Parts: sequence; C-alpha cells; structure tokens
Amino acid sequence: IGTYSVAGAQFGYRMLWLVPFCIPLMICVQEMCGRLGAVTGKGLAGVLKEHFPKWVLWGSVVLLVGANVTNIYADLNVMASSAQMLFGLRFSLWLTLITGFTLALQIFVPYRRYVKFLKWFALSLLAYIVTAFWPGMKIQWSEVARGIVTFHWSSNPAFILTLVGFIGTTISPYLFFWQAGETIEEGVVEGKSKAPGQRTREVTRPELKAIRTDTIIGMLASQIATFFILVCATGSLYAMGKHDINTAQDAAEALKPLGRAAYWLFSLGILGTGLLTIPTLAGSAGYAVAEMCGWRYGLFRRYTRARGFYTVIAGMIVVGFGMNFVKSIQPIKALLYSAVLNAVVAPPLIVLLLLICSSRKIMGEHRNGAISNVIGWTTVVLMTAAAGYMFYAFATGKATG
Repeated sequence: IGTYSVAGAQFGYRMLWLVPFCIPLMICVQEMCGRLGAVTGKGLAGVLKEHFPKWVLWGSVVLLVGANVTNIYADLNVMASSAQMLFGLRFSLWLTLITGFTLALQIFVPYRRYVKFLKWFALSLLAYIVTAFWPGMKIQWSEVARGIVTFHWSSNPAFILTLVGFIGTTISPYLFFWQAGETIEEGVVEGKSKAPGQRTREVTRPELKAIRTDTIIGMLASQIATFFILVCATGSLYAMGKHDINTAQDAAEALKPLGRAAYWLFSLGILGTGLLTIPTLAGSAGYAVAEMCGWRYGLFRRYTRARGFYTVIAGMIVVGFGMNFVKSIQPIKALLYSAVLNAVVAPPLIVLLLLICSSRKIMGEHRNGAISNVIGWTTVVLMTAAAGYMFYAFATGKATG
C-alpha cells in the first residue's frame, strides 16, 4: 500500500505499465515455490542444505533475514503511525502494543485459526476500488489505459528508486520461502506428509494444478489491488499536487473522497495486512533458519514442539521493534526503502530457485518447462538490471533531478 501510494502520488499513471508487466513474473516465481514444496516436501532452505554448498545456504538465509527484519521494522512503524493517526496517544505506546499483540498471536494462537479473522481486514483494500468510481473522483480513464500500455522511463532518481521499490514489493524474497513452507504445512495437515521433509505420498498432477490455479488467482487479485491503489493515489494525491508523502495521514488522502472514513479504511488496510504480513515475514525466516539448523518447525506445531522455530520468529519481531528506536524514518518512506532492499535481495534467490526447479535430480518429472525457465530468467535479468542501474546512477551521478 505504501509503495504503490508513493508511485501514484509522485508519478501519476506513469508506472501503471508495471501492473500487467509484473503479473507473469509473479506467477512464475511463486508457482515454482509452491511446486518445490509439494514435490520435495521441503522448503527452499532445506533443498539448498541438501544439494548446495554451505556458503550458498548461509548466504541465502542471511539475505532473507536481513531483508525481512527491515520489512518488519517498516511494517510496525507504519502500523503504529496509523493507530496514532486514529486514536492519538504516543507512537511508542502503539508500537509496543502492536508488537506485543503480534507476538502473542504468533506464538500462542494457531496461525490457521487467527488468520481466518485477519483476512477480513484485507477486504478494506476494496475501498480503493470503490473510491476509483466514487462521484467526484475525477479519474482520467483514457490516461489510465494509456498508462497501462505505454512503457515509461525516467532518469529522475526518485523515479528509479520508486520503480525498483515497486518491483521489490511485488516480487519479494520472503514470499519464496513462505509459499514453499505453507505448501508443506498444508501437506502435513492433509496427511500427505508425516512432517516437513517426510512426504508419504507422491505428488499428483491435480495437486500441482491446484497450486498453479491458486497462485494465478492470488497474484491476479494482488495486482488488481495494486492497480486501484495507483489509480486512487493519482486521482487524489497527484492531482492535488501532493507528490511527497511521508506519513500515514498523507497516504490516507488517496481515499479522501470517502470523507472521514478514509482514515479508518486506510488504517484497517494497513493494520490488517500488517498483522498478516509480519507473521509471514517472521515465519518465512523461521522456516529458513529451522531447516538450515535441522530444527523441528511448522506453524501447525505448538511452541513447546518447535521452540527454535518460534524463537526465530519472536527474535525477528523484537529486532524490528527495536530498530524503530534506533533511527527514525518517515513511515511511508521506510516501507519504500524496505521494498527497494527486497528488489536487491530477490534476484540471487530466484537464480537458486530456477536451478533447483530445473534439476531432474531434485524435481524429477515435475521440473521446469521452457516457459517457466524463460520467464524466470527474464525476471532475474530485469530485476538485476533495475537494481544495478539504480546503484550505478546514484554512484556516478547519472541520475538526474
């Protein structure tokens, strides 16, 4: 929400082309992650441990943990800022309450139980669709259509940074580990595996087809939300000349046509998706570290049955909490910078994912086909080029204001 709001406020419809452009890239990467979990019964770190040198495993886990803890810091920051916007009181109080609540849910309440309730918060994203068609909201739909089909590039440093962040928040490293881990957990719950890494049934084509269908639907839904966040941010913030947004109040202005409810709906979206995402960020790191260390893991297990796994999760959240007291960054900018970090970390992890999913030894008959490999390697090249150009432009001064 934060990164897409920045993109719309600063550059209007000029980044809309990224919405359809990213869809096949997202689907390809996430489908590989789900297929990996289903076929091997192991997560990405587990497969790396078995088939790759230790430095590859350790490097991958370090990249993941570094990116995720930064994301957790940024998410807690904007969640606390959103609560402060609605109810007042001190930022530090809301930060502490939200962190404690998240920790308690993650450790003491089975994930599959409380996530059913949190998903309803995500429906607040529908407010952006409603806003786009709200009376008085002057969306230039001809410009929207032009923005979708027209490639736009600029050497403006803010444009480069936001574009890289856009890609990084769309194709994020934590999702690679999370989707594989959740696929494994579903297999355990459904009796297809005794435990992670102990699959008892051969994977079937209908099972893989279901994973692929689920991934396609999820990624399309994600990009529909992205599209309307961009459109609303452009139709309100950009149209009003409010190009620099830093706070929750600034970003909530994208829903201004809905009146005072805008702040509530924005905050529900931030809080709801944050309460979903922080466990995902911390949980994906937990999966990776537990597999690397050979610990029992799984959100289907109680704390007493997977202490190391849950300790990593708690540690990630606590470190993210503590970072908010070390360096103060405006909430929305913190989200953007964490998205940029995701874009830098993702390419080497996708390379490993491609090598694994193309291996007959590891994946057998379910290894990648030509289409998956072409789209996957295209994703690596494009994300690497975008991040590389960003560093080059800022280091050499080639980025122009």
